[in-house]
Amino acid sequence: MLRAVDSQPSRRIRELTAWVAGRNGVAHTSDVRATHFTAAEVARAVREERLFRIRRSWLVAPDCDPRRIAAASVGGRLTCISAAAVRGLWVPAVRDGSPGLIHVAVPGNSSRHDAEGIHRHWGTGPAPVARNSNDDHILNVLFHAAHCLARRDALAVWESAIRQRQIEAGVLRGIAWRSAAAASLATVASALSESGLETYFVDGMRNAGVLVRQQVWIDGHPLDGLIADSLAIQLDGFAHHSSPVDRRRDIAADARLTNLGYVVLRFDYYQVLFEWPVVLETVLTAIARGAHRRAVLPHR
Repeated sequence: MLRAVDSQPSRRIRELTAWVAGRNGVAHTSDVRATHFTAAEVARAVREERLFRIRRSWLVAPDCDPRRIAAASVGGRLTCISAAAVRGLWVPAVRDGSPGLIHVAVPGNSSRHDAEGIHRHWGTGPAPVARNSNDDHILNVLFHAAHCLARRDALAVWESAIRQRQIEAGVLRGIAWRSAAAASLATVASALSESGLETYFVDGMRNAGVLVRQQVWIDGHPLDGLIADSLAIQLDGFAHHSSPVDRRRDIAADARLTNLGYVVLRFDYYQVLFEWPVVLETVLTAIARGAHRRAVLPHR
């Protein structure tokens, strides 16, 4: 009989920890109580270090993402690039090598005292969010990114969300953003870019008055971009492999395009993100020399 009594709390504790784990490892205590777990069960889970308390009102699992814990520590929601990263979206590289701040949306009555390692967002995005949510809505994530990041960084995050089908471009254009920065991004964000790197390049060219056609196939092979008739752009991403096989494949692709009459410019991740003036000058010089208006051979 005693063994049966002892086993009941253990089962409930397992159910409680599994329930918290199912909420990305973080839950508000009011939600816990609403799910009919008792204060005694919560206390036992904390005592046994199956769960941990944050600010008395939050419970987190031992393997909870530190960014989610940071959001709970200030009573807010993970947002902007921190939420984008957790969602698996493309996020801009940290240029100085530091880990970067954790971005958290907080209510207007939240404490104004700085918390180490946390960047607070006070603005209100277009989508309502449950009071005890640890996650911001995707529309709010993009809203805060539009205000917080450089325009090209924000656009890359937006287009990553579209590319991964977490939001549709048409939906973005129909939102009442109440923000000039977000509304501007909504007019240009699309699913055409296949990576954040491509977004950077295309938007940089757009700002210079150069139209880049995307998702162009030539002779059965894709191009990262085509300017006018014959200036082909190839971009090597951060994870681009430099093995001999991959390098030979790139050389063959460039040679095939050259034989068809195209001028090929290839840039890598570092150049596009950190040496943009050099990339822009290279492209503009090629255009000035007529590289974009050369006759090319017919192809399928």
